[in-house]
Amino acid sequence: MISTSFQTNELANYRLSIAPMMDCTDKHFRVLMRQITKKSLLYTEMIVANALHYSKNRNKLLDFDEIEHPISIQLGGDNPQLLAEAAQMAEDWGYDEINLNVGCPSPKVKSGNFGACLMGKPKIVASCIENMKKSCNIPITVKHRLGIDNLDNDDYLMKFVDHCSIAGADRFIVHARKAWLNGLNPKENRTIPPLEYERVEKLKNNRPELIIELNGGINTINDCIKTLKVFDGAMVGRAVYSHPFMWRKVDSMIYGQEEEYLSRSKIIKKIIPFAQKHLENEGRLWQISKHILNLVENIPNAKILRQELSEKSQTKEADVSILKNLAQQLEDAGQ
Repeated sequence: MISTSFQTNELANYRLSIAPMMDCTDKHFRVLMRQITKKSLLYTEMIVANALHYSKNRNKLLDFDEIEHPISIQLGGDNPQLLAEAAQMAEDWGYDEINLNVGCPSPKVKSGNFGACLMGKPKIVASCIENMKKSCNIPITVKHRLGIDNLDNDDYLMKFVDHCSIAGADRFIVHARKAWLNGLNPKENRTIPPLEYERVEKLKNNRPELIIELNGGINTINDCIKTLKVFDGAMVGRAVYSHPFMWRKVDSMIYGQEEEYLSRSKIIKKIIPFAQKHLENEGRLWQISKHILNLVENIPNAKILRQELSEKSQTKEADVSILKNLAQQLEDAGQ
């Protein structure tokens, strides 16, 4: 699939982005979020450059729906040549930008010598960025931590960012926590290391010419508005995935767009054509419905509706009539 990319000069204006999350931000979730916000930047789950190089079915790894623009592909890897090849594929496929993962602390990613452990190898990261920049014409961004293990002070953070900037990185998304590669699992690394916003603010103050986006602990639209007074962008992850309906006013409050009232029933109705196409391509309804579950919360009978959706969507014969019925029940309830 080759799609029409957004204008590159718009990319520096992304004020809110939805973080890449493994087992969460697949194309089905992204299509759901695109009903809620037209302007925010969406990310794929991390795709490993090695997997793209050796895959016999790259379509499955790279495919996305045209409605998902603007969209960034997150790549993982430490081989400059393979990342350059992956970057060229991403541009050819129509992605709007490419993000290099230098923040994931999982043991599996660490064993592959990429993710957060690359913060200890800034010259390798710089080489990866340089090679990706040479192979494509879309922005290359870096998502990283404040530091790792004992490599965790402001001078080291500054040097790491400078290496990436000189290599050509277009934007930095800073998760305002360090990562412990030994002793904490990925979930613990999202909560136990304290948030240190002041260190990211110091980085921004020392490098005002760089585009710095804040990630970590941002849970509401008002949090985003406060963040944008200091930083160039705000990235939100679990708070969006777990409570997508809370973000229905993002485009009006963050981007100044004319507000459109989005009910839960209307959001689901807009997804039905996509779901029908997915089923016609031998997909399963549950692959979409599992993301819709979080849309149904904080309303009367929410638990019953979620249970019904879950049970019916996981059967082999599940079709879009299940979503149509849910949308009608919500509409009848004024939702």
